[in-house]
Amino acid sequence: MTETLSGIRVLDLTRVLAGPLCTMILGDLGAEVIKVEAPGGSDDTRNWGPPFKNGVSAYYLCANRNKKSITVDLKSEQGKEIIKTLVKECDVVIHNFKTGTMERLGLDYEILAKINPKIVYCSITGFGETGPYKDLAGYDYIIQAMSGLMSITGDEGSGPQKVGVAITDILTGLYACIGIQAALLERNQSGTGQKLDLSLFDAGVSALVNIASNYLMSEKIPGLIGNSHANIVPYQTFDTSNGKMVIAVGNDRQFKKFVDILGLEYLSESPRFQTNAKRVEHRQELIPILQKILLSKPTEYWQEHCQQHGIPCGPINTIDKVFNDPQVRAREMMIETKHPQAGDIKLVGSPLKLSKTPIKIKYPPPLVGEHNDEIFKDLGYSQNK
Repeated sequence: MTETLSGIRVLDLTRVLAGPLCTMILGDLGAEVIKVEAPGGSDDTRNWGPPFKNGVSAYYLCANRNKKSITVDLKSEQGKEIIKTLVKECDVVIHNFKTGTMERLGLDYEILAKINPKIVYCSITGFGETGPYKDLAGYDYIIQAMSGLMSITGDEGSGPQKVGVAITDILTGLYACIGIQAALLERNQSGTGQKLDLSLFDAGVSALVNIASNYLMSEKIPGLIGNSHANIVPYQTFDTSNGKMVIAVGNDRQFKKFVDILGLEYLSESPRFQTNAKRVEHRQELIPILQKILLSKPTEYWQEHCQQHGIPCGPINTIDKVFNDPQVRAREMMIETKHPQAGDIKLVGSPLKLSKTPIKIKYPPPLVGEHNDEIFKDLGYSQNK
């Protein structure tokens, strides 16, 4: 069965998360991805942990399946020659070196495009290749702070908080994947590739979505939102008699059903709460009324009754509960494969469910230089010196 990106060859010069996530998705979709590291390995995540399994980092495993691995010394003339030879046979080059690094190596877009005018070249940096911050190093935590995401995450008690995963890395990887595929489609029409300049900072700012729109329209600076929603009420975490849950009432019809469940029918008739706009305005008055009733019964009770009436809700699951959830199992969001060093491993499955070209796991996350012999032999090199 032909895969979605079958025939596309990707030269992957990235490490850590944003770039490797992008290339893993491309690999999941059928592209041949060649992961390039320095001799001995230069993807820092190989050493990030614990946990490790037989010396293999769980962090590294999360973003590197469906790739082949080679080692190349980019500072050597032979290493640069190898990259240029590979570029002749590749469709995509992606890197996440600091701005100016590829130029210093003589492997920038202008040079590689002369070798292969069809190449799609994607650069991922902390702040982009233009602007006053272009030479600054950018890590997800710093970007979450500078992009404004932390200023709206957390509450008065906690102060500004980062998201629990490297969200700007993840978003940048997704944007890169979208941009690369769009450039490949455009290449089908024009016959030539192009350069993509992506940054974690841009992705972080884009993630402000409605909060950014609220500010741009009102010029009011938002504060810490905590577990509430800036534009919808009630849409937040509530305490129950045995824990916490999220209830997300998205419209006036749902609100009427919700207060009926709580035995507070009069609230939907009150001019203060009839519309979402009014509920946002009178949030401080409404929420304590709802909270008092929700404390009277356990999470399971409210979840059952809300779901019966089409009210979006859910428990705050710990990770163990997530991967034992029947929906996660049914959607194959946990998969098992074998790794040459770690042995049997479990990975997060792909959320891409394609009916005609389903995702396949062809290769486990590779060892350093695992495919040197295969790739270098095809290039006419006996070994990488």
